[in-house]
Amino acid sequence: MDEPGNALDRRREIHELLKLAPREVRDRAGGRLVVCRDLDGLHQRFARDLARIIRAAHRAHRDAVLILPVGPTGQYPILAEIVNREGLPLHHVHMFFMDEYADDAGKALPATHPLSFKGAAERVFFSRLRPELRPNSDQVVFPDENNIDSLARRIGELGGVDFCGGGIGIHGHIAFNEPEPRVSELGPRQVNLNDFTRTINVVRARVGGNIEGFPRLAYTLGMREILASRCVRLYCRNGCEFDWANTVLRLALFGNPGDDYPVTWVRERVRDFVLTTDCATLASPKIVL
Repeated sequence: MDEPGNALDRRREIHELLKLAPREVRDRAGGRLVVCRDLDGLHQRFARDLARIIRAAHRAHRDAVLILPVGPTGQYPILAEIVNREGLPLHHVHMFFMDEYADDAGKALPATHPLSFKGAAERVFFSRLRPELRPNSDQVVFPDENNIDSLARRIGELGGVDFCGGGIGIHGHIAFNEPEPRVSELGPRQVNLNDFTRTINVVRARVGGNIEGFPRLAYTLGMREILASRCVRLYCRNGCEFDWANTVLRLALFGNPGDDYPVTWVRERVRDFVLTTDCATLASPKIVL
């Protein structure tokens, strides 16, 4: 099923989903939904989920293969604290980060760029780790022009992904897998970011609304790799004063699968899938269109 029907069907579906009271969403979602009191609680949950996967692999003397986001990022200082406190080495952990912005020539932004995801990960996580616990540098991968064609093979050689964690974009994208035909089958690639993604990211990036200067290109892992993960945990939150994520939260939980909101494929394709949110994002919008 490539489409849920047509745009009118999706509009009607969203209208009905947004009419659900938070308690109705909880009851209907059952064990697939975890609701935290606030954003800090969500970050705590994400950090504990990651620590549990890493700890279990370490005790079993096996590698852990993770797909990770830079958004949200609040979990990483908490995870660093857990790793340092427990003396938990990350030498067995392979971290494939979801995406990275690129300049107009198609070159991934350097870590020194203020919008670089690689630079952000270094600041909020890797620089906080005790040096002897840090993963080997070749086990931390951000997609770029040099490795994009080899990422799927590398993940396959490692035996696939144990855990994929991430947020959800305003129109249901995971990583930078925006709506497009057969998106669930696509692998790592360079993408042209659409206006929805760029606008919401401009608003949240504190760049003064500079749409013209904001990146138009990016590199991303594919939905194919995400949907093949053995465990997927999504952490859906507004993260700001605007209630922009309330709709995609409900679509991720209940929406008919379709390429127009890629996250809707996760519930159908991934057996071990749980979505975590906070009370503000679970709330019904003030206006239901």
